Amino acid sequence: MAQDFAHRNYSHTQRKVTGKSGGRTARDHARRTLSQNFLVDRAAVDSIVAVADPAGTVLEPGAGEGILTHALARRGAQVTAYEIDPLLAAKLSAQTRSENGIRVVRGDFTKAKAPREPFAVVGNIPFSVTADIVDWCLTAPALTSATLLTQREYARKRTGDYGRWSLLTATTWPWFSWELRGQVPRGSFRPIPSVDSAILRIARRTAPLVSQRNSYTELVRTAFSGIGGTVRASLHTRYHGVDEALATAGIAHDTVVAYVHPNQWVELHSMLTP
Repeated sequence: MAQDFAHRNYSHTQRKVTGKSGGRTARDHARRTLSQNFLVDRAAVDSIVAVADPAGTVLEPGAGEGILTHALARRGAQVTAYEIDPLLAAKLSAQTRSENGIRVVRGDFTKAKAPREPFAVVGNIPFSVTADIVDWCLTAPALTSATLLTQREYARKRTGDYGRWSLLTATTWPWFSWELRGQVPRGSFRPIPSVDSAILRIARRTAPLVSQRNSYTELVRTAFSGIGGTVRASLHTRYHGVDEALATAGIAHDTVVAYVHPNQWVELHSMLTP
């Protein structure tokens, strides 16, 4: 069943486009424009659902043909599936009309209004709008977690898997945990993308590690400003007691900012004053 789904040819459903398109169909053009790579591997779907552990209200960006939508609903989640492609949205809506646990919304997920009650986000998201979707999740007050299938490189950068940490991860660390929870090979998609994917899990902490968001964010952004190249050089421009704080946090003076663990930023924030 999964193999038949994976290799289905949709070209007969669309009129051929001639000229500069090189014979591509309208659906081919939509897939390129909307960065559509449909997940067809049932094992990968099961892995995402297991990591997400869905319950209650779940928003799904980029529902596509609904393979993940159905799996989330089967686990008991109340799924609101967003799909920007009008043809896919209409098809999925027709398929799920009789299912109480699924509501299909045709539209751009990043323009959606976040629910006021606690909710989670789970989705195989288009690579081209990954940053926009992650930003939307981080700014939604009632979000409990986001389990996102992203480009593998993006997930690795955000979770410190390269041994380095990004500014986004460092600035949000006191309020959100970032975890790499598994990899999904490119062959699990149709069309097959040029890169592998990974399951990125962002979860809101039950208790923030820092109570003063503005001063913490300012500290990290100052360090990442690039002045001097090292964390010591950057922080010396604004803060007192830098050498002592670095020693207490176990950070060498010549450490490049990206190699400071987010937990060490929390520790530095507790010791440094402008």
